[in-house]
Amino acid sequence: MNTYRRIEITVGIFVFLGILSMGYMALKLGEVGGLGTTGYIVDASFGDAGGIRPGADVMMAGVVIGRVETVGLKKNRAFLTMRIDNGVRISDDAIALVRTKGIIGDRYIRISQGADTTYLKNGGEIEDTQSAINIEDLISKYIFSPGGK
Repeated sequence: MNTYRRIEITVGIFVFLGILSMGYMALKLGEVGGLGTTGYIVDASFGDAGGIRPGADVMMAGVVIGRVETVGLKKNRAFLTMRIDNGVRISDDAIALVRTKGIIGDRYIRISQGADTTYLKNGGEIEDTQSAINIEDLISKYIFSPGGK
C-alpha cells in the first residue's frame, strides 16, 4: 500500500470520527432524548397547559431542574410528563404552575415545594396544579362585562 493511500484512509477515519462527535454533541446540547438522559419521571395534569411544549423548562426557585418530555390529553385535561434531574427531590404536596418567562416569553413549569417530608418517586404525580393565566380571557371578560368598556 502506498503512502498516498494511507493518508486517504487516515483522513477518512478522522472525518468519520469528527462527524460522529458532532452528532453526539448536537444531541447533548440540543437536549434531544436518548443518549445520556438521566433523572426521573413526574407527571402533572392541568386544566389548561397554555402552550407548554415538549422541551420546556421545569424550574424550582428560579433554577432549571428538568424538562417537559411529553404533552397530551388525558380525560379532557392537559397531561404533562416531566423528567426531573437526579438529586432534586419534589415533595408530595408540591404545586406545579404554568408560568411565562417575561411578558411575552416562553411558557415553563414552576414547581413550588411543599412542606411535606415525603417525596415523589419515579412515575409519581404532582396532584396540586395551577393552569396558565389566559390574558385573552381576562380581556374579553373585562370588555364584555356589564361594568367594563
